[in-house]
Amino acid sequence: MFVLRTYVDGDLMRASFPAVAGAAAVAVLLTACGSGGSSSPGPGGTGQAGGAADQVKVGVIPIVDVAPIYLGAKKGFFEKRNIKVSMDSGQGGAAVVPGVVSGQFQFGFSNVTSLITARSKGVPLKIVAAGNSSTGEDGKDFSGVVVKADSPIRSAKDLAGKTVSINTLKNIGDTTVRQSVKKAGGDPDSVKFVELAFPDMPAAVEEGRVDAAWVVEPFLTIAKQQGDRVIASNLVDTFPKLQISTYFTSEQLAKSNPGLVKRFTEAMDESLTYAQEHPDEARDILGSYTKIDPAVAKELTPPLWETGINKDSLEMLAALAAEEKLTDQKLDIKQLLP
Repeated sequence: MFVLRTYVDGDLMRASFPAVAGAAAVAVLLTACGSGGSSSPGPGGTGQAGGAADQVKVGVIPIVDVAPIYLGAKKGFFEKRNIKVSMDSGQGGAAVVPGVVSGQFQFGFSNVTSLITARSKGVPLKIVAAGNSSTGEDGKDFSGVVVKADSPIRSAKDLAGKTVSINTLKNIGDTTVRQSVKKAGGDPDSVKFVELAFPDMPAAVEEGRVDAAWVVEPFLTIAKQQGDRVIASNLVDTFPKLQISTYFTSEQLAKSNPGLVKRFTEAMDESLTYAQEHPDEARDILGSYTKIDPAVAKELTPPLWETGINKDSLEMLAALAAEEKLTDQKLDIKQLLP
């Protein structure tokens, strides 16, 4: 069973994918019957010059990855395109996909593997802007596999037969960790994966409850601060600058209001570029929507915030999703592209 899982202010939110896909399908039917939320941009109408601004709500997850959209809103990148943007992170990641399809949100943020799996099940989604990517630097990524300081595990090859914690089974975590093991010459099929919330992983490693853990920021920095060693950069091992997440919308909105989608994409591109060029400001904005310790925020490694959709990266993740049996067959990524 595929599970969408994320942490919200330190707590873990989860929902089975069939439930999410089912909710999305129901939302589509309700919208078609006139009972669902509207997919129009809101009271602002078209948002063209001289008119009221489009009221746009974006379903996000309160993590480091979405810092650019908060920074862009603060800098006025959306406002100058006549978009009044607000972010909704109160319901957790599992609510974003059906929320976008039903029209509760005009846009949403999600990891690419989840979108590939959703689209393969017929959920009508379209990617509109980049989210974040791996830095592409081994040992200097915002993600990594960590072990205790005195662990005999020295490389990903040594993970064969060991227990590794990931936040979600059958998603981007185990898929990419296996790529690291394979690249290092180990047996990827012998790795044992267990689900743990990201906030719980540093303690699990320290107490020896798992042999290793796949963590992302800010938990990677927390693990390092307690002395853990990074033995693999699994995202980097999978693909150079692997595109982890994107912003997306419903097919309905993409067709009915392409002008709004274009302006949103332009605002996101400017926001991503600004965040990449001003990492200190990106770190500072974290305190406005997360409970990350400022001392940790200062030390953490941010992801790469590049513009544009990396089609080769999507192709890789679609191929791995099929290989890992997350989808019945490899998804034609054109179905997700504008």
